[in-house]
Amino acid sequence: MAPRWKGKDAKAKKDAEAGALKEPMSKIVFELKSSLVQSDTCGFLSDNNVQLAVGAEQLDLLDKACFGRPVRTIEKDKHWFQLSFEEAFYLCYSLKCLKINGSDTGPQNDEELWHYMKSKKETFPCFYKAYSHLRMKNWVVRSGSQYGVDFVIYRHHPSRVHSEYGVLVLSEGEHKDLNGRLRVWSDVHCTTRLVGSVAKILLVLHINKIGNNESPLCLANYTVEECTITRWSPEQNRENM
Repeated sequence: MAPRWKGKDAKAKKDAEAGALKEPMSKIVFELKSSLVQSDTCGFLSDNNVQLAVGAEQLDLLDKACFGRPVRTIEKDKHWFQLSFEEAFYLCYSLKCLKINGSDTGPQNDEELWHYMKSKKETFPCFYKAYSHLRMKNWVVRSGSQYGVDFVIYRHHPSRVHSEYGVLVLSEGEHKDLNGRLRVWSDVHCTTRLVGSVAKILLVLHINKIGNNESPLCLANYTVEECTITRWSPEQNRENM
């Protein structure tokens, strides 16, 4: 599938494509990582997310790299961002550019964060593996709840291009909310029809878990199987007579 650039006309779409090629996502993420390391940025745990206070430079880079969402405050000298667990742990564990404090304690190490996030979100290990798998391929990953999926992914910034895939994360094991989906034909039909109606392809990421999940080191033993599902169209597949 080719990128569907945003714009009211051909020139606007060309400009969006040129901007994305000039400033690829891998470059933006590298700049964000360097900036966060240099500024020794630290977020803090807040129930089911991570709050992050940043300066103007990090504000711009977080927006460009599509990490978190800005939070409106009355403070003029600080900009606050709210990160999901997957986003925060990716910056902390995979990119090693963010420190995270507990609500009443100092900096948390990787294992402490892992246990905290897992206690708040039972499916966190599988969702994080899926999120990091996509991010490491330079996809922009955003919540897909409005489309009935776990994530939607973009080749570039959402202001420049439409998302191409709706992503569902599946896994065998104890997580009923993961296992209960796409088990019957009606689920497959409804999901593919929904994402298809907004010009997306359903991408299923099946997380194969090996061993326990008591430490983030288990992620090295997790594997990801990718499968795309599309609706069969007789109009498109009819043989030429």
